[in-house]
Amino acid sequence: MKRIWDISPQVSEQSPIFPGDEPFRLKWTARLSADCPVNLSAITMSPHVGAHADAPLHYANGAASSAEVELQAYLGPCRVIHAINCGPLIQIEHLRHAAALMPARVLVRCCQSADTEWNPDFSAFAPDTVDWLAGLGVKLIGLDTPSVDPASSKLLASHQQLLRLNLRVLENLVLDEVAEGDYELIALPLKLAGACASPVRAILREL
Repeated sequence: MKRIWDISPQVSEQSPIFPGDEPFRLKWTARLSADCPVNLSAITMSPHVGAHADAPLHYANGAASSAEVELQAYLGPCRVIHAINCGPLIQIEHLRHAAALMPARVLVRCCQSADTEWNPDFSAFAPDTVDWLAGLGVKLIGLDTPSVDPASSKLLASHQQLLRLNLRVLENLVLDEVAEGDYELIALPLKLAGACASPVRAILREL
């Protein structure tokens, strides 16, 4: 059996979220009893809670929703690159050491351990780095922080680079136990009509 790394955080009411976003909530609509054969729950949450795939609709009106994105980018060979404690922005210099024969999917580990509480001082992608990766043939980028843009950004320059270059993105991953190297990524978004993002159960599998 090939080894699997689960790179998704647990989603709960304690999951960190952007201020003002909709937190995870679960309620029971039916409970197993003599009169009911099942437990049945309902959840409400932003699709950006936990590991998730932004859809282009998140940063462009009229762009593809989660139900409309093609799936190829979310499945296949992937490289994990360490840029731990790289500072506010992931620069090209932080990734250049792993650029040879780059696969179409790149995940960057920025954190020694992924945050379990909201922390606005996370690492994001420099727009030039997104452009450089696309030039190497990358179709999907991901990282272990809440966003490819800084929390204070109003222009979302890296998201706009994703749109211009037709790249896909995964955010809020957990790469604490993952060594640098090549893996198979499986992180399919749900087919959510009209949604700006989708939760994913992201895993890496040894090649």
